[in-house]
Amino acid sequence: MTQEPIVTQDQIDAYRRDGVVLVRGLFADHVETLRAGVARNMDEPGPYASENKREGERGRFFDDYCNWQRIPEFEQVIRTSRAAEVAAALMGSERVQLFHDHVLVKEPGTSMATPWHTDGPYYFVEGQQVVSFWSPLDPVTTASLRCVAGSHLWEKDVLPTRWAKGDAFFDPAPYIPVPDPDAEGMTVVEYQMQPGDAVAFHYRTLHGARGNTSDSRRRAFSLRLVGDDARYVARPGPTSPPFPGHDMQPGQRLREDWFPVLRA
Repeated sequence: MTQEPIVTQDQIDAYRRDGVVLVRGLFADHVETLRAGVARNMDEPGPYASENKREGERGRFFDDYCNWQRIPEFEQVIRTSRAAEVAAALMGSERVQLFHDHVLVKEPGTSMATPWHTDGPYYFVEGQQVVSFWSPLDPVTTASLRCVAGSHLWEKDVLPTRWAKGDAFFDPAPYIPVPDPDAEGMTVVEYQMQPGDAVAFHYRTLHGARGNTSDSRRRAFSLRLVGDDARYVARPGPTSPPFPGHDMQPGQRLREDWFPVLRA
């Protein structure tokens, strides 16, 4: 039986215009599996796990990435959910390839916000056919992802900085400084969400998230995918994730043994 499309043409148009769109229920059938995977991830952190905390901040902000190969729950969802199908529609791409997974957990009372940033400059990937999904595993009213509509079309990238210290990854010269969207009157999009809903956003979309001042956890699973035109690019410094020893050359597609093709 053919499944009904999850996204409409209006949503596809919104994604390409604004660089962000809400996809209700994308992971709704996989919430418990993802919760189990996050619990396993927190019990068995990977080499990139961190506890982001600035001096004077309260609470616990855990994040980790690139764990799908050792967390079976993540791989199951990546391969069996409709994420690749939806990504293909949003990107306008025949091919969908996995880049990486990412887990972010803000415990109750965590004051630290996820700073404003764009993902693209941290990555060694260039292309317009890219998408991230951010899906909460708990109801979200006050700690949702916040995205600046249209920022994926800005002429220059936003300066990549380290979240905890706030210092620059690379030479700031080619980049614009990190804006303050609220103070500068930018159009900020955010949603009230249920577990399994997903925000789809472009790698160049400026985004951040508030701290979690509620009395409940905010667990989120994020998935980064790339399409037909995505190619490896050399950056002027270390990337995040780093993927040491990848041996790719500029202009190449991501190697399929490390970054599996989910849809072709």
